[in-house]
Amino acid sequence: MVSSSNAPVILCAGIAVQDIVFRVEQFPQPGGKCMTNEFIVISGGCAVNAAIAVARLGGRARYAGPLGDDNDNVSNQLVAEMAREGIDTSGVVRVAGATAPVSGIMVDAAGERMIVTHRDKRVETARIADPDKLVTGVSLLLADNRFPALVRPVCEAARRRGIPVVLDADRPSVEDDPLFAIPTHVIFSGECLRATTGLDDLSAGLQRMAPRTSAFLAVSDGPGPVRYLTGGAVRTMPVFKIEAIDTLAAGDVFHAGIALALAEGCDPVSAMRFGAAAAGLKCTRFGGSMGAPKRAEVDAFLARQS
Repeated sequence: MVSSSNAPVILCAGIAVQDIVFRVEQFPQPGGKCMTNEFIVISGGCAVNAAIAVARLGGRARYAGPLGDDNDNVSNQLVAEMAREGIDTSGVVRVAGATAPVSGIMVDAAGERMIVTHRDKRVETARIADPDKLVTGVSLLLADNRFPALVRPVCEAARRRGIPVVLDADRPSVEDDPLFAIPTHVIFSGECLRATTGLDDLSAGLQRMAPRTSAFLAVSDGPGPVRYLTGGAVRTMPVFKIEAIDTLAAGDVFHAGIALALAEGCDPVSAMRFGAAAAGLKCTRFGGSMGAPKRAEVDAFLARQS
């Protein structure tokens, strides 16, 4: 999909993965086996999933992050698939001798997933040569924290130019992680916030993180309500009730929807509602990022909710 020339430009920085996804009735027991009648090989990883969602929702998507060298077939496939989605891949950093990450994923009948990932450690050495040039012309930066050493200078460059920065806090970290202090918005996964703060209560976790950053703070919790901080108090936003087929990439689509809506001028709560609608629709379809909806679908879905 090629977006309108006046649509916001969203730079998605972070991890790219090739996902090999198997649909199963139920997960096998340890040492057991199961059969599948359906599997797909698709692009994945937080930043790539988000870029695909941004492009389908009508934004102009760019991707920046590490991949294997020019001889790595998986990396080449990922770049080609992003190009087919209309994503600008000029921010890709090729790492000599390295291969792209690959995940094996099972999705059961309830839409839940199990994931195992192989990552070549050499991709973690990648750095953006000129972060200021990379963010030129960007409306908003959406970064995940899977490669903090790579994305931090990009986040800093965006802030220097007054560009909003949304951090997808997906990877567990520590409370005083300097990356949390840079963005304008930090959206945690429930897993990340619990592991980072050591608190099971997500509301308490948000309160714990508040002194660490001036960013807008929120946390998603699967089918549970989104919690966010405003005026020092934790408030909740319910998500939409859907029949989940596949939750893979739902969080990434949620972040993409938030990023694009913010870039279009929405307030954070309205942006999260838009993101929740996009993520909900994605969950009704098997195929990870390939289930990301188009803008007209999300607009129609939201119209039916009012």
